[in-house]
Amino acid sequence: MKRSFSKVLGTLVVTLGLSLTLVSGMTFAERAPMAPLPSPSGVDIPPSSVPANPNALASGTQAQSQPANPSIFTAPNSDPQNYVSIPDKQAGVLIQRAGQEWRVIRNGVITVYGGWLLAIAFFGIIATYTLKGPMKLHEPMSGTKIKRFSAFDRLVHWLMAFSFLALAFTGLMILYGKYFAMPLMGGAAYGSFLMVCKNIHNFTGPLFTICIVIFFLLFAHKNLFGKGDMEWIMGFGGIFTGKHIPAGFFNFGEKFWFWFGMTFLGLVISGSGFVLDMIVPFMDMQYLRGTMQIANVIHSSSAILMTAMAMGHIYIGTIGSQGSIDGMKTGYVDATWAKEHHELWYNKVNK
Repeated sequence: MKRSFSKVLGTLVVTLGLSLTLVSGMTFAERAPMAPLPSPSGVDIPPSSVPANPNALASGTQAQSQPANPSIFTAPNSDPQNYVSIPDKQAGVLIQRAGQEWRVIRNGVITVYGGWLLAIAFFGIIATYTLKGPMKLHEPMSGTKIKRFSAFDRLVHWLMAFSFLALAFTGLMILYGKYFAMPLMGGAAYGSFLMVCKNIHNFTGPLFTICIVIFFLLFAHKNLFGKGDMEWIMGFGGIFTGKHIPAGFFNFGEKFWFWFGMTFLGLVISGSGFVLDMIVPFMDMQYLRGTMQIANVIHSSSAILMTAMAMGHIYIGTIGSQGSIDGMKTGYVDATWAKEHHELWYNKVNK
């Protein structure tokens, strides 16, 4: 009985001693300063960055005079490049302020005002067709055909036209699809659909550029400023009077579309698209974030402007003007149409 009691008493004494030792150790550990542990990244915070008085961090006084974090963390929203050891040197900028500016321009200025421009062009064409209808010839078709375009001319034109339509549709889906297509299709289906659109857009772009260059070489000499163009400008192409102003092979409106719409905007869109696709030839291009953002702004704004102009070109060349599409369908136009729309060229052909 005494032996059992002594064993129990010894066990209690040992337990009490261990408990007191543990409590005293925890108290000492709370009061004793502890050196900073190595960071998981392998970059240790220098001892000078550890505050001497951690309680001063609450008031912020010591945090201002001696920050606890390196500058890359305390000033992340800055453009200066910090050192990184990986190949991608852009990773040295934690937050790029220009990215937010690009987002505001893309989703604000370009998307909103570009959408309004496309809507005005589209509904303006519908209103014109509804109120005035197609432009009819003043005289009946004669049945006499005059050759206007060769088979190669028409092949290049239609390749350029269909590639443009593919680029315009897929580009509008990329820019505006999330506002109306994604709610209808759902996120997963829209993501797959957009990936298809992106691939079509990327692979069709070079074909469109090649067609622009070839078409430019074929018709640049016929789009030079010449006789009848100033009269066409002063009379606004006869829009208000309804009178057809004599013109050569192309009138000034077609020449403006050729030089500004097709050539200038087309090449600007192509060049900026090559930057976005990272396939710029004949030069060493650094595809940095800033470069890609500028290229995206130029590409989107130019594409929207060209699309709005193309709507008018397509309308006049198809249902908007009687007989206009015959030239690109068959290569021949009726003599009545040629005389009424391009009288100077008609007189030259019939000499």
